Amino acid sequence: MTQPAARTPPAPASSTPTGASIELQPVPMDFTSPQLTVRAVVTGMVLGGTLSLCNIYAGLKIGWGFNMSITAMLLAFGLWKIPELFGARPFGMLENNINQTAASAAASVSSAGLVSAIPALTLLTGQQLSYVPLALWCASVCLIGVTVAIGLRRQMIEVDKLPFPSGIASATTIQEMYARGKEAMARVWMLVGGGVFASVFKVAADLFRFPQIPLPGSVAAGGAAATKGISAIGMKNIGFVLDPSFLMVAVGGIIGIRAAVSMILGAIIGWGILAPYALAQGWAEPGNPEAGWFGSLVTWLLWPGVGMMVVSSLTSFAFSLPSMVRAFRGVGVMANADSDPRGDVPRRWFFAAVAGSFLLAVVFQGLFFGIGPGLAIAAVLMTFVLAVVAGRVSGETGITPVGPMGKVTQLLFGVLAPGQAAPNLMAANVTAGAASQCADLLHDLKTGKLIGAVPWQQAVGQTFGVLAGALCGAFGYLIIVRDPSILMTDEWPAPAVAQWKAVAEIFMKGLESMPPAALPAMAIGAGVGLVLAVLEKVVPERARLWVPSPASLGLAMVIPAFNSISMFLGAVLALVAKKVAPSWSARFLIVLAAGIIAGESLTGVALAVKKILGG
Repeated sequence: MTQPAARTPPAPASSTPTGASIELQPVPMDFTSPQLTVRAVVTGMVLGGTLSLCNIYAGLKIGWGFNMSITAMLLAFGLWKIPELFGARPFGMLENNINQTAASAAASVSSAGLVSAIPALTLLTGQQLSYVPLALWCASVCLIGVTVAIGLRRQMIEVDKLPFPSGIASATTIQEMYARGKEAMARVWMLVGGGVFASVFKVAADLFRFPQIPLPGSVAAGGAAATKGISAIGMKNIGFVLDPSFLMVAVGGIIGIRAAVSMILGAIIGWGILAPYALAQGWAEPGNPEAGWFGSLVTWLLWPGVGMMVVSSLTSFAFSLPSMVRAFRGVGVMANADSDPRGDVPRRWFFAAVAGSFLLAVVFQGLFFGIGPGLAIAAVLMTFVLAVVAGRVSGETGITPVGPMGKVTQLLFGVLAPGQAAPNLMAANVTAGAASQCADLLHDLKTGKLIGAVPWQQAVGQTFGVLAGALCGAFGYLIIVRDPSILMTDEWPAPAVAQWKAVAEIFMKGLESMPPAALPAMAIGAGVGLVLAVLEKVVPERARLWVPSPASLGLAMVIPAFNSISMFLGAVLALVAKKVAPSWSARFLIVLAAGIIAGESLTGVALAVKKILGG
């Protein structure tokens, strides 16, 4: 798992164990089999553009996005089986690799700020980009990451031979799919079945207004709360309910039991203990007695939660210093290695792409957000540096430290441009979004290396994917966030937005802008995050399971308690399934969860469109 507010690399995986321990032997580049075909690129753009809506939907719910590479592989494999029945040429493995490369680029466009910096800027300043500027901004951020990844490919994949675990998982899966087609189709049907089930349930829940079911009991209130006539706080008020949604249950099935237990622990501490205490002390205000109080309570509770997440992220980032040093030791753009030079992007095209993406990012920062050329250039230059770090860390661990890097640049630009929201948020957005896209492409290039794909063709595929993701992602974002006031509410908790907004707010308005007692609460949360992050790194691997995840603990304090309850239930169900039916679970569990996430997310976006049209 990544840190919350970043992106989780391993989502839908194959049944084969994944990780650096798998030793796959690369095959020579295949210059004869079809790869960069029109149908491969278009399939990747359509699937990726569609899946980008899922990541935006999920990102505004829980602050996480998912790697859609394997989901796109399975869907394309199944879709192209139909034309084959009528005599069409089979959709080859290398074509499918181009499809997943384009699709993963499109699906990860949410990391370009759509679930973090962009809505945070809107909440702070009221600025809401229209469709065309928003799509151009997202494309420019992601294109920087693509160009950096092209330059780092040889050094990191061929010279340093970094594992890039998600790339290995994708290579293993695609080889299995084409070796055992019936097994792949079984997974496709499970994926589609999960999506249809979640979609039908979401429509029914919306149509019949399925209610949340409060857990029994209440929490005693006192102090300032008692003076307002509140003697006891109901479970519904603080979010301890069963939510009629399968999205978070499916997410729980993916994130695993340690993160899910940490989430439920964080919900109990945050919403069951700290929130009632803040009410009793008068630090937070209650809401409507007949409804949930998330919106009124999270304005205080987000501070200890954000403190824990930010400090734990930066502490984990500090442990990556050896990787950072190795990232810059001997690194050279398109360094020499034992590979076929025909497979690389020609140097003149590479340097033209670097110059073009650099210019676009600088111009758009000034045009859309009024950021001066000096700060804009500094943001892009820092992006090139931190993208190298992101690629190295992601290559070694499978985790892209987008959240920590965003906070590092927010702190830097908070100092360089104090009191200004746009440089603090959007310059940092360039760095975090581009670094994420860089790491994504390096995982895809690792997959290609293992199955004989031609790198320059993958780079073209990802470029088209970025364009599709920007066009679809901007549309989806504006549909969901048509009214920014919906954010940081029960329905749209937007935890990543809360983090970015909180950091920017401190630099804009100073510490006096914080709610009463929020500063000591944040300090305590930061201290807990520091200790737990260090323990995560230093305790033996067996004992690590018993160390609560500070990122998950903090996240649970900035999303409704019912989301944590649902994720915990999903993780427990997944654990039981693995014990009772290990073979079935290895083949279908993650695929089923991915289908449920995609089905409910896409249906949620469709329902949002319906509401706009007045249906």
